[in-house]
Amino acid sequence: MVRLTVLGSGSSGNCAIVSTGRTTLLIDAGLSAKQIIIRMESAGYALDQLDGILLTHEHQDHTSGLEVLSGKHKLSLFATPLTQETLIGSLKFRGAPGWKLMNTGSAFDFQDLRIECFPVPHDAVDPVGFIIADDESRLGVLSDVGFVTNLIKDRLRSSDSLFVEANYDTQLLEADTKRPWATKQRISSRHGHLSNDQAAELLEEIAHPDLHHVVLGHLSDDCNDPDRVVKRMQESLHRVGVKETRVICAERRKPTATLEVAKKRVTISMSNLVVSHQQLALL
Repeated sequence: MVRLTVLGSGSSGNCAIVSTGRTTLLIDAGLSAKQIIIRMESAGYALDQLDGILLTHEHQDHTSGLEVLSGKHKLSLFATPLTQETLIGSLKFRGAPGWKLMNTGSAFDFQDLRIECFPVPHDAVDPVGFIIADDESRLGVLSDVGFVTNLIKDRLRSSDSLFVEANYDTQLLEADTKRPWATKQRISSRHGHLSNDQAAELLEEIAHPDLHHVVLGHLSDDCNDPDRVVKRMQESLHRVGVKETRVICAERRKPTATLEVAKKRVTISMSNLVVSHQQLALL
């Protein structure tokens, strides 16, 4: 079973753990190395358990802990060739990272996981989302993205759980007085970030009755509101008849509780189906 623990998500830093009984990976490393280690430990993980880091793109709020982490512990860094090239040119790694190059649009196996990266529109050199799966569960990961493409919908459609960006509420962003007009335009552009409405529309299209969790990430501190965005997502899910999915907002300053990506499957052994003649007589 794949498990998800978001260590922190927001404009100041993004990092999450995906794990099974055999494998532990980070999705991005946008917190400081110190904070990543502290939050891993508070969630029950140790740094020496970590097998590698999946990188969605090169922006600092997704990579700021890489230099120190890669010097503290030998890790596999999974990145596309363009993302790798950009990071080698911009970061000063303490040791040579163990790069594992991913081909956008392709899947690969790592230990007990099957991982697929797919292209997303964002103002980075080669940004990707992920499908992370084992024999029991399938997690869809959609981080920074300006708009939802048909390919994104196709890749995420059969996920048991989703980690998806819901960066801003359109009305709160328009009313914001701290950000200049150009910044607002960048955020809401087709290579910026997803609004609550865009994320909700995505859910309406891909939700299914067995969708277990929707974890919302990258919420703006002052241009979004957790209660508002959860209500918006639940309305969309209910509109298409999906009423048991749990919607959670990842927090910026502390880890979320660890979630199992798929619902527990109920299995009945044949021995439990054996009924005696005496029991049948009582029926």
